[in-house]
Amino acid sequence: MNRNTSLQNGEWVTILTKKEQVFEKKKPFYISLRWILLGTYLIIGLVPLLLISSTLLYSMKGYFIEERKRELLGQANMISGQIISSDYLENDGGRDEMEETILEISQGNKYRILVLDASSVVVYDSGYEETGKTVVLPEVLEALQNKDIANEQENGSIYAAASIVDSDSTRMGVVLISDGIEDIEDILSEISSRSDTLLWGLAIGLLILMIVMSRIFTRPLLSMTKIIQRMSEGYFGERLQMNGRVHNEIVDLGIACNEMADQLDQVESTRQQFVSNVSHELKTPLSSVKVLSEAILLQEDVPKEMYVEFLHDINSEVDRMTAIINDLLTLVKLDQTEVPLNFAETSLNQLIQGIIKRMQPLAMVKDITIAYKESGEVLAQVDEVKLVLAVSNLIDNAIKYSSAEGKVEVTLEADHQNAFITVADSGIGIPEDEVGRIFDRFYRVDKTRDRETGGTGLGLSITHGTVRMHKGSIKVTSKEDEGTTIMVRIPLHQGQ
Repeated sequence: MNRNTSLQNGEWVTILTKKEQVFEKKKPFYISLRWILLGTYLIIGLVPLLLISSTLLYSMKGYFIEERKRELLGQANMISGQIISSDYLENDGGRDEMEETILEISQGNKYRILVLDASSVVVYDSGYEETGKTVVLPEVLEALQNKDIANEQENGSIYAAASIVDSDSTRMGVVLISDGIEDIEDILSEISSRSDTLLWGLAIGLLILMIVMSRIFTRPLLSMTKIIQRMSEGYFGERLQMNGRVHNEIVDLGIACNEMADQLDQVESTRQQFVSNVSHELKTPLSSVKVLSEAILLQEDVPKEMYVEFLHDINSEVDRMTAIINDLLTLVKLDQTEVPLNFAETSLNQLIQGIIKRMQPLAMVKDITIAYKESGEVLAQVDEVKLVLAVSNLIDNAIKYSSAEGKVEVTLEADHQNAFITVADSGIGIPEDEVGRIFDRFYRVDKTRDRETGGTGLGLSITHGTVRMHKGSIKVTSKEDEGTTIMVRIPLHQGQ
């Protein structure tokens, strides 16, 4: 808080000002649901395809290499058997023929074949490069221990070594075959190229499908957004056009949006009707007051008796306006979402008996009999003040709309969960098509007669609101010229 002092008209004036820090709210980053769906579809659709493609290629490469290893080991073992049968390592006589055989196998399969003795010295090399040299390789050492083996090398070759063992199980040497995997790489490259073409085709097709699907999903949502924005501007007549051929959650949301619009439209219509009714109801007594007051003012030498009569009329109209305003204030309180309710266990028998006792003078004016029946003691958790007002309105209406020398029956019953208060009269009744509207504010079945009785048209609305606050319900049955029966259900325990 800052203190500023200034001189105005010769007087010191102290002005207190409060510094306010204005924080600029950052707008959240906007990203369309359509793009979120599209991105999600792409991730879900393409990533598995890529993983499957790479996994298949890797598995195929492993499969081809293992097949090549078995093939090379088979050739090595075959050559080893031929060397033993021709006594190649011990007898020089058949050496040339054996070497020709090995060379043919090497050239026919494009292998490089080496024959080593027990000391790892190269006896024969189909490539003529390592003859007479000592070759120390892990595969050769493994084979000299009578363990045939084939391994893939870091340079991309495959070494397969098979031991040469005579009939006495003596290690005489090793057959070592070396082969590249260029042909395997070529095959895998061709498969990869074709799979990439297929993958791109699938990706483009999937992308088009995803764009169409995301548009199908988001278009109704965009329409709903526009409709809701229009409703927020007060245009409650807007509705979504739903496609009846397909039903899903989006359609359910659209139906709910239209139902909400119907309710808002109805609320707006009710509000306008309510304002119109309030204006009309207040205008009538005000007009009467104005006419009466002008009649007095415009006349000269008005007798005192006329003054008194006009003032009585004006007072009656003021009382009528007061009653309307009080009922309106009661309705406003009932409409509040958090109305304080003072629930307490109350004897409904005593409550109703007290109401009937207060209503007896009104009934006696018209020679109306009020009959009361009860099935036993009924205790319920209610707000006594509000429930008295609600039941009083029902009995008051029954008396007003019953003909002279008629009868009003009040019944109190209960089961293990609810209390039932029934008020039946022998009055004018309500037309069947208007029964559902009697709880509307300012609604009257017989407007002329209701004005004669002095009602505001709000009593049943107050009763309905009170019963609803008690988690109860009202049922109305009526026939014209026979009477009306209204039954109120109130739970005995509000916690249930």
